[in-house]
Amino acid sequence: MVRLLRPFGRAVTYTRWLHLFIAVVAPSLLLFVREAWWIWLIAAAVLAPAALVPAMRTVEGLQARLLLTGHRHDSGSTGIVVAPSASWGDRGRLVVWLESRLLLGYVTMTVSAQLVFATADLVAAPFGRDVEEGGPFLLDGHHWWHALLVPVWLLGLGVFVLVAGHVITALALRLLGPSPVERLAALEERTEQLLERTRIARELHDSIGHALTLAVVQAGAARAAGDPAFTDRALDAIEETGRAALEDLERVLGVLRESERPVSSRPTLADADRLLESARASGTKVDASMTGPLETVPGPVSREGYRILQESLTNVLRHADCAPARVRVAVADGTLTLEVRNPLTGHIPGPGRGSGLRGIRERAALLGGHARTGPDRGDWQVHVELPLS
Repeated sequence: MVRLLRPFGRAVTYTRWLHLFIAVVAPSLLLFVREAWWIWLIAAAVLAPAALVPAMRTVEGLQARLLLTGHRHDSGSTGIVVAPSASWGDRGRLVVWLESRLLLGYVTMTVSAQLVFATADLVAAPFGRDVEEGGPFLLDGHHWWHALLVPVWLLGLGVFVLVAGHVITALALRLLGPSPVERLAALEERTEQLLERTRIARELHDSIGHALTLAVVQAGAARAAGDPAFTDRALDAIEETGRAALEDLERVLGVLRESERPVSSRPTLADADRLLESARASGTKVDASMTGPLETVPGPVSREGYRILQESLTNVLRHADCAPARVRVAVADGTLTLEVRNPLTGHIPGPGRGSGLRGIRERAALLGGHARTGPDRGDWQVHVELPLS
């Protein structure tokens, strides 16, 4: 019983009723001046050209969103748009909406008024008042049991209001909802947001993970060495790496806080020496070879190449016990080739394990390249080829 009565306690049930009455305010006022059926035809004829105005869709959308769904702003769940009409299809649907709203408003006003008048007659009948002619329900006499029918008509009025509200809301979702073009645009925007979130998560994983790995390795090496001079160098390296990680973190958080605020540029392969020096400072012997015009590498490729190199060196420090690493970066024949190799240790990660390796393959695929990770001739290798075009 409580579940059945719950809709009658919701404000949106009655704002939907109000929405239907608003549609017939103007014709109803004209009926007080002159009672004629053709006033409704004039109202319907006026609404058709009004629907061709692009801004009318915004007005109707805002009103429907507020009164039919109870949302002032689009939270992504109302399904009613407030953008101006952008095509003739939008205008055509708006014409159907306005005419349907007028017709349903007329029916709602008529039935609601008749039910209210009938209820009043039922209340007055036991006290000697005659039922007015022309009402929908005519009962002879002045019997006390007429009052017992009042709850029935009130329940009928409530059910009618509830049903009419659901009907007009369903029409609004159908006729004021996004067009296929708008749905596609919203889907593309959502996809871009998800891709941006994935990129930011990958950025945080690469930069912060690299910094923490270096800090752990440096601290462990300093403790094992027991040499004050080495400890000082390790602390300097930890400080520099931490400062760089904080810069990356601030840049990423800046993107999250204010998407339109300009942020500092992401590191590129021109900054690769910083990665190599950080790895060497951790006690890892790094043999690096960089050939070709790195300065000509396009920005997106250079930035992703930097992150791939960073993640590859992080894996060496994390999983290879600071084993010697060979790094080769080459630009030739329209391709950027990046390879990091280190001798295999007892721990051999599977080629598909770890978010870092998966991130490397995803970065390469997004740029139209490919990546190979796994054992190769006694070494663990990360081999990536990225097209420059």
